[in-house]
Amino acid sequence: MAKATVSQRLKEIMELKGLKQVDIIKMSEPYGKEVGIKLGKSHISQYISGKTEPRIDVIAVLAKTLDVSELWLMGEDVDMKSGKKYMPDTIGENGMREFKKSTKLDNVLYDVRGPVVDEAARMEEAGMHILKLNIGNPAPFGFRAPEEVIYDMRQQLTDCEGYSDSRGLFAARKAIMQYAQIKHIPNVAISDIYTGNGVSELINLCMQALLNDGDEILIPSPDYPLWTATATLAGGKAVHYICDESADWYPDIEDIKKKVTDRTKAIVIINPNNPTGAVYPKEVLEEIVKVAREHQLIIFSDEIYDRLCMDGEEHCSIASLAPDLFCVTFSGLSKSHMIAGFRVGWMILSGNKAMAKDYMAGINMLSNMRLCSNVPAQSIVQTALWGYQSVNNYIQPGGRIYEQREFIYKALNDIPGISAVKPKAAFYIFPKIDIKKFNIYNDEKFAFDFLKEKKVLIVPGSGFNWAEPDHFRVVYLPRIEVLDESMKNMADFFAHYQQK
Repeated sequence: MAKATVSQRLKEIMELKGLKQVDIIKMSEPYGKEVGIKLGKSHISQYISGKTEPRIDVIAVLAKTLDVSELWLMGEDVDMKSGKKYMPDTIGENGMREFKKSTKLDNVLYDVRGPVVDEAARMEEAGMHILKLNIGNPAPFGFRAPEEVIYDMRQQLTDCEGYSDSRGLFAARKAIMQYAQIKHIPNVAISDIYTGNGVSELINLCMQALLNDGDEILIPSPDYPLWTATATLAGGKAVHYICDESADWYPDIEDIKKKVTDRTKAIVIINPNNPTGAVYPKEVLEEIVKVAREHQLIIFSDEIYDRLCMDGEEHCSIASLAPDLFCVTFSGLSKSHMIAGFRVGWMILSGNKAMAKDYMAGINMLSNMRLCSNVPAQSIVQTALWGYQSVNNYIQPGGRIYEQREFIYKALNDIPGISAVKPKAAFYIFPKIDIKKFNIYNDEKFAFDFLKEKKVLIVPGSGFNWAEPDHFRVVYLPRIEVLDESMKNMADFFAHYQQK
């Protein structure tokens, strides 16, 4: 097959992205300015018509502008974005065709259930007992849903055999709308609320509906890795802003400002935060809103732990501070009602919906394509949100989550070379390792070594898009006696560990 020309590739990407020549000229300005190249209308016309072949330095500017590989733009048979050579399905020794995973997954990670977890599963299959401190799943640790929630679902099962409206049952959405009113989230109608099979499904839906190839979205570091993974899969570029450990893990506003470009479409906040357990005060949220307002960004706020705040902390929904911006607020029942397996999540569209009319149409289209979320799970939203909140018993002094938080915080800080900021919500803590003391250069290797030696499973900080190998996440859902055993194992491990 003949090699493609630059002209053909330019026409292909322009059609794919719906670009005109004038768009390319405008978009290329910042990239050309860096290297002293200015592209005009005559240049682009010549390149597209094939009358002139661009120089290699011009190719580089065009590739950055269009967010494609230079090799691809020059006509090579490679992946459009990564520039990697296409790997055809191979034929094994037995003559069987072998299929390769999509290259779209090359930059996607989800180490909360990643390679260290896979190794733990192999160890369990070999008959070993593993202490699991890796995932926020309340049920295995003895937490139970409120009885009235289970009762209501049983009573309504026969009424939930068919599909619901793609957004969800009216009663469920009405209850969520009333909850939004309590949280002072502005400009919300029933039609602005979507239920989902957990928040995870809705995050993925929102990223697919919003991001074109090369669009940027600001995501915290550390983050809940699903955000980065879904943005990447949608073709976007996750740009991580730092959360500052020395400032109770609050977002670094100056770093956020530095990371905004003309390609930035949105900013994500996770509040209360997973993996740090931080709860952002109103003053910090107002600073984020200022940045979003200046650049007219969408705000995505993941608030799944908003009913798990401790120490008298009051949770504030950022959407309540930004009526003039378009906001999407996510929450659900998985954590607050200990029913992670039921997959009950929702999102609330609020604020200035005029600036997102077309985007909202895209959200609705994707919502219709998946038909609806789990209908029996939707049936208990009203009871769960407005019934007795049994989780409050867990997060007060004397309650399991509160006391386990107190224990794990002290136990970790008592280990020489380990320090941790006390979480204010959820059930995670994100300790710091003195990497010089232990010669740690690879946090995944540390997690593997700890698992192999002590049979305790944790998630390394890199699994949360944290750049340095100096953190890990611990889930403190197990009872204190289990946490005590795991922390003794950790103290013993660090008493001699040196990474090789």
